[in-house]
Amino acid sequence: MSRVVMFVYNDCRTDARVLREAGALTAAGHQVSIMALPTDRRSKVVEREERDGFEIVHVPLAVTRARYTRYIAWLRYPWRVKGWVFRWLVFRWRNAFKKLPRSLVNALLALGLALVLLVWGPIQGVLRLVAWVFRRKRVIGGVTADWLWRWRFVIHRWGREAARAAPPADVFHGHDLTALGGAVYAAELQGPGRSIVYDSHEIFLESGSNVHRAAWGRALLRRVERGWVGRAAALVTVNPSLEEELERRYRPCRTVVVHNCPSRWEPPAVAELRMRRALRLGPDAPIALYHGGFSAHRGLEELAGAILEPGLEGVHAVFMGYGSRREWLVEQAADPRYGGRLHVLAAVPPDELLAWVVDADVGVMPIQASTLNHRLSTPNKLFECLAAGVPVVASDFPEMRRIVIDDPAGPLGELCDPASVISVADAIRRVVRRSPEERADLRRRCLAAAHERWNWEGESAKLVALYDDLARSAGAAAGIAAPAGATRAG
Repeated sequence: MSRVVMFVYNDCRTDARVLREAGALTAAGHQVSIMALPTDRRSKVVEREERDGFEIVHVPLAVTRARYTRYIAWLRYPWRVKGWVFRWLVFRWRNAFKKLPRSLVNALLALGLALVLLVWGPIQGVLRLVAWVFRRKRVIGGVTADWLWRWRFVIHRWGREAARAAPPADVFHGHDLTALGGAVYAAELQGPGRSIVYDSHEIFLESGSNVHRAAWGRALLRRVERGWVGRAAALVTVNPSLEEELERRYRPCRTVVVHNCPSRWEPPAVAELRMRRALRLGPDAPIALYHGGFSAHRGLEELAGAILEPGLEGVHAVFMGYGSRREWLVEQAADPRYGGRLHVLAAVPPDELLAWVVDADVGVMPIQASTLNHRLSTPNKLFECLAAGVPVVASDFPEMRRIVIDDPAGPLGELCDPASVISVADAIRRVVRRSPEERADLRRRCLAAAHERWNWEGESAKLVALYDDLARSAGAAAGIAAPAGATRAG
């Protein structure tokens, strides 16, 4: 049995992959703790909770965030320095300065402020001018500088604090680049013989807003990531295409692919119709479902536009989730063009998700080809739809094509050009306009694929096997011979 400490840069309460991995390792006999953020980011105390046999330790962020905010403000608003320096002198050096005349203190502060304005002010102005001139290429600018400062004074610092709070362990498991530093620091603090596992859910520097940072800033973090990966015993990721790309970039010692699939699930014998009842839709109203994060480049606009195309006049588009684009979706739902056929639902707990998804006729995920990370992705919603027996419409990208079209038992849905509303509409139409017998057969095929191939029971076995190997290697290095037939080192 190994002692495992995982690090994740969120509160972990709804992170399905982290919770599944912790549960699988706990069920296999390992002792697992997760170091995570608090749900309330203003919290200043370490909080602990027990869940399914493992512990989640919530390490506060408030102190590091305050420091980060102050440093960034000094860079971006140098004219505020006088007040901050004065308060610092008053609270930190009051004994040294209390005998000086107030006029002399003000003169010193004014001199310091003048130096800041004369030196940094013009530099900041030039940088902003260059950033504006080259804004499309994003050559340079304060945004990237802020991003790097946040890494240094929030994310890095939280990793160190979480490492100090971590219990003794044999393996430190970092989820994504934001938490890998914590695993590395913990291994350093606890001495030799500790293993590090990097769980890269995506190509982090090619994801979200990270991909839009200046090249020089991303290069700095890529170098950091390469150094940490070089110290890891293994790299875990979510599909073969990401594995290939990460191997090319970082040359890890070992890679393991663990698809992010839910556990096998059986639809209830009597349909609960949770989604349809919440929306007051009858059993025959076709539902095209998008569930997950409401953010840019996820195909929200394309799905909304698709149901306005000819042949889909009766189809209801349901958006279930959370995120920055929710307000836009609510505005669209009120638009008379949709005739009440566009609906927005709040996210539901992970353990209830499939009971809602099963009501859909088709799961739609037209992720845009805006980043390399998107083009190589296998989104959670893909496997969740299959687990519920719901056929999918997915972007025609390599990994999704491999799963949706190249399934040995036959296609599990349709592919589309995600940038084309017409292509998305055509793919939805090819699913919902099939005969009842054909739709039922397609649903059975999706459910069978999930039961036979795309399920957590099969995927988690690869993670457990990795940890068995790490435990045996640690035992061998310590001169402990594993008994014949053993699958784990004690």
